[in-house]
Amino acid sequence: MIVGILGALVVLVLSFAVYFFKDLSTNKGSLEKDTNFAAASGIGFITNFLDTLGIGSFAPMTALLRGFKQIRDRVIPGTLNVSCTIPVAVEAFIFITVIKVEIVTLIFMVIAAVAGAVVGAGIVAKLSEKKIQMIMGIALLTTAFFMLSGRLEWIAGLGTGEAIGLTGWKLIIAVIVNFLLGALQSAGIGMYAPSMALVYILGMSPRVAFPIMMASAAFTLAPASIKFINEGAYNRKASLAITLSGIVGVFIAAYIVKSLPLEILTWLVIVIIVYTAIVLLLKATSK
Repeated sequence: MIVGILGALVVLVLSFAVYFFKDLSTNKGSLEKDTNFAAASGIGFITNFLDTLGIGSFAPMTALLRGFKQIRDRVIPGTLNVSCTIPVAVEAFIFITVIKVEIVTLIFMVIAAVAGAVVGAGIVAKLSEKKIQMIMGIALLTTAFFMLSGRLEWIAGLGTGEAIGLTGWKLIIAVIVNFLLGALQSAGIGMYAPSMALVYILGMSPRVAFPIMMASAAFTLAPASIKFINEGAYNRKASLAITLSGIVGVFIAAYIVKSLPLEILTWLVIVIIVYTAIVLLLKATSK
């Protein structure tokens, strides 16, 4: 069954890659002039490196892209989805093969996330810039809350379970929540922090969070990204740069670094996320 999941992921990601590079080829003469390829590459490397270590990439990537003025707010959700599709698929391969997880739980949660992403992307791609700013601001604050909860241990029993799978009402809850997380991912809120909190709350092993959240993200990103590509609602140059450098960051984090003292880095990311969220919300509510 694991081989089947990995095979399906290969087919899905290869199909996306053909679609993505065909769009880049068609529009190669009109790539964004205000985006610096080297700067976007650096952002992609850093954020996907941290993503592999469990911090997540959407929120810090948003903060860095905006901070270095590499992208318009209107295309942030699409760019996040498109640029992270292939790097996250690589992460999913790594963690699915090295961490044991109950197959039924993994399949149901992935299917739910994909359904949510497809529904969410079709709506988000058509939203106005102010609505995008509002959604992104709320999404970033939500992500910061979950990260802060993990650091301060606000949720009782977080991270103390040992199960590698779910059954009964716990599986039903996991499926419903993962559907919502898949939809929210289309709006730019990364699945990692809330997905990890969900897994912990339901009594599963903290390690199991990695294959579940990364497989869910990998399978949701491709179909959602195709919708954003169809709408032209993404930054092509930034997406290409982040994709290429992100793959390198994933491999270095997974096979060379493997683990880091992330306490200080995580607190820094939380501060950046909250600051960016406040800026976005102020822009969304300004006249």
